Amino acid sequence: MFSFLKKKKIVSHIKLSGVIGNVGKFKQGIDFAGQEEMILKAFSLKKAQCVAITINSPGGSPVQSHLIYNLIRHQAKKNKKKVIVFAEDVAASGGYLIACAGDEIYSNTSSIIGSIGVIYSSFGFTDLIKKIGVQRRIYTAGKNKSTLDPFVDEKKEDIERLKSIQLDLHKDFIDVVEKSRGTKLKKNEAELFSGEFWSGSKAKELGLIDEIGDANQILREKFGEDVVIKKFEKSKSWLSKKLSSSNNHLDQLANLLDERSVWQRYGL
Repeated sequence: MFSFLKKKKIVSHIKLSGVIGNVGKFKQGIDFAGQEEMILKAFSLKKAQCVAITINSPGGSPVQSHLIYNLIRHQAKKNKKKVIVFAEDVAASGGYLIACAGDEIYSNTSSIIGSIGVIYSSFGFTDLIKKIGVQRRIYTAGKNKSTLDPFVDEKKEDIERLKSIQLDLHKDFIDVVEKSRGTKLKKNEAELFSGEFWSGSKAKELGLIDEIGDANQILREKFGEDVVIKKFEKSKSWLSKKLSSSNNHLDQLANLLDERSVWQRYGL
């Protein structure tokens, strides 16, 4: 009498939300160590027709982005499961890199997609410390140890060295996008990989995503109205629960400012 239950299709659903990397004092961002267990559980559900991943991230650490991307692709191949990615507000920079782990990518028309590039930013305080009469004293073993120190004048060779590293990282990012999207890409490389970002509607035209749609809509269209969506979430440790409910407003504010500085690049 329970045979009707067997006909329902099951989909594993993971949600990745936040800045990528160990952000803030309590390291609350999306990172490999924090997401690995959840991702492995989602892919290990044998009856799952596919693994759906909802992502809402403005990016962050390129290393953590690559680690999560590689884990998803490895598990997809190992467990022979299709991956469908849904972008919410933002899938930009490292957030889009992770989205490329999907066999299909969907977004809202107003989602922010792209930003395929690498950024480094800092401040220069040389004039300020001169004005207030402060001397900067640096002692290193290794002549390049103080590269891009914000309290000394920039050196041409330091900037060139940084640019070289950025170009390497950018190439790695481009390789992932080209491998994932292939012939779906509909614009020349100079424009697609300039670091620019677009709305979901425009991203579809460019081939950065496949279609417009949200997780509930698309999964029901693909697997039926009675599809069972099994949600997998990152479990909070006792310590993180305690800290998140603490009254230390300064720490909470510092974490918020860390994240906001990244989100605000995309007007959010």
